[in-house]
Amino acid sequence: MDNLLDLHEWLSYEDDSEQRTWMFDATFLRSSWSCIFGSGCRGVLDQDAAHLGQGCCSYGAHFVDDEDIATVIEHVDRLSKQNWQFRKDGRRDGVLTTDADGVTTTRLVDNACIFLNRPGFEGGEGCAFHVAAVAVQERPLDWKPDVCWQLPLRLESSTDDGGHVTSTLREWKRRDWGAGGQEFHWWCTESSDAFVGAVPVYQYLKDEIVEMVGQVNYDRIVALLQRPQSTPLGHPAIRRR
Repeated sequence: MDNLLDLHEWLSYEDDSEQRTWMFDATFLRSSWSCIFGSGCRGVLDQDAAHLGQGCCSYGAHFVDDEDIATVIEHVDRLSKQNWQFRKDGRRDGVLTTDADGVTTTRLVDNACIFLNRPGFEGGEGCAFHVAAVAVQERPLDWKPDVCWQLPLRLESSTDDGGHVTSTLREWKRRDWGAGGQEFHWWCTESSDAFVGAVPVYQYLKDEIVEMVGQVNYDRIVALLQRPQSTPLGHPAIRRR
């Protein structure tokens, strides 16, 4: 990708009460990105994998902390055979695995996450947590591993020597997957295929953004995003059309 085309506008403000600077990727938040799982998503393998219907679930989900793991374990007990294709496997052999470095992830079954219902499953294709949560009119983000409901958003925070924190909310890029991300055949925030939403990202992913930065900061950034402006910078994926 031509880095000269990867131009983004940023909005930021200071929160003196927290000794924090907030930075937001305004270009992505104003864009029309939407998840196209099941509607043209090519997945995150090294070749076009649209036919597999795996989306970004080809790898086990990594956890951010013990609370994240506890959330998943709690909701595993609420999954039934009607909404979880691999329930029998999970009950028998467990749903988590830990590697030699102590990193815990969801277990893989048939080369994808154990919680991914494959095409043709009558209970519903896609994440079993998502399917089950929707069925009982709850938020899928309250059931899933953090990384799964946060994608394609990424929140990063750093602290300088004086204790001041800078928190940045931006789109998830290939590099955020590690070295393997560069081998993906396709990544959704780089493709115009995924920029087909009816509303901007800050509305489409409102619940997720509020969960990540809080209601007060969400309201502040929306006010900034909606101010009169001359010509917003279009998202790079759209500008490459």
